[in-house]
Amino acid sequence: MEHVYFDHNATTPLDDKVFEAMLPYLRERFGNASSRHELGTVARRAVDTARQQVGALVNAQPSQVIFVSGGTEANNLFIKGAAGYLKPTQVAVSAIEHPCVAKPAQELARQGWKVRKFAATPDGQIDLADVDAALNEPTGIVSVMRVNNETGVVLDVPAVAERARAAKAWMHTDAVQALGKIPVDFRALGVHAMTISAHKIYGPKGAAALVIDKRLQLRPIIHGGGHEQGLRSGTENVAAIVGFGAACELAAGRMQQLAQRVEALRARLERGMHEMGAVIFGEDAPRVANTSYFAFKEIMGETLVIELDKAGWAVAPGAACSSANPEPSATLLAMGVDPELARGAVRFSLGAENTMEQVEGFLRALKAVVSRLKSLTAMAV
Repeated sequence: MEHVYFDHNATTPLDDKVFEAMLPYLRERFGNASSRHELGTVARRAVDTARQQVGALVNAQPSQVIFVSGGTEANNLFIKGAAGYLKPTQVAVSAIEHPCVAKPAQELARQGWKVRKFAATPDGQIDLADVDAALNEPTGIVSVMRVNNETGVVLDVPAVAERARAAKAWMHTDAVQALGKIPVDFRALGVHAMTISAHKIYGPKGAAALVIDKRLQLRPIIHGGGHEQGLRSGTENVAAIVGFGAACELAAGRMQQLAQRVEALRARLERGMHEMGAVIFGEDAPRVANTSYFAFKEIMGETLVIELDKAGWAVAPGAACSSANPEPSATLLAMGVDPELARGAVRFSLGAENTMEQVEGFLRALKAVVSRLKSLTAMAV
């Protein structure tokens, strides 16, 4: 059975134009970008071009773009790299961060750092009053995501960054879920560092970047030959980096039009889900156009995802869980959502290839699955 893909926040399909740009660097232009001969020079030029393309999309200089293997590595590089230079004080992150920010921040506790989590509001925003309270204590590192990967809510990073800078803290944002969906302007955000990734914008897996303020001093977490300005040693993944650059150019040209189109699809989906009795999380807050996070009372999210998968629809549960120990989404718990309702959370995230016909098909399938599961629940009672 061919599935309809509604999980673009997890990853996106490789765009044909991106693949075409990458292909020569997987075949005849295979040189190591650090080699001095012609094949190496060709590879180096390709990396330099990609660095310009990535920087252009986020309003940063090419020299501010440090290529790494993924968003997880970029987030770890900032948090651990900053901690390597700063005296241990407080590291503050939002209560709704992705684990690749929350876990390295927690790891700093072993080095004498105090870990503080900013509270979330019921609509999925950051509680700025709690930010103010937290930053009354000496703080070295702050990290708040630009767009939440579950709810799609756009967080007020500029407001947090202004407070962090006033407190003399280094400010970072994970903008992986924002890139290609809304304008991402490194300078306007007011941050010292920002994480972005290729595979969320129809580029390849294996390429991402930490965009940094050039005055920032980070201690590398991977040591070797001194690649990427000494911040990320290792032979560059030239083909993936080329793909990242091509994906950024593609995003720049179609971002506004794509957002308008998928927002219309989401509006239809959410209207249909409301008619079925769904609760939609964060719907009153500013969100990226493609994402919806919802739940039906008394239906487990994992069960709903499995049943939809059987029917040919690829969506995502709210949080990783197992049948033995289902854990509700930490994001929803931070928003004050009842744990039982949070266990029912499911996310769909739309993309460039989705159509209104698919949306109507999904609503029919969802209605049938929800009706059947509710009937089974009623019989069990």
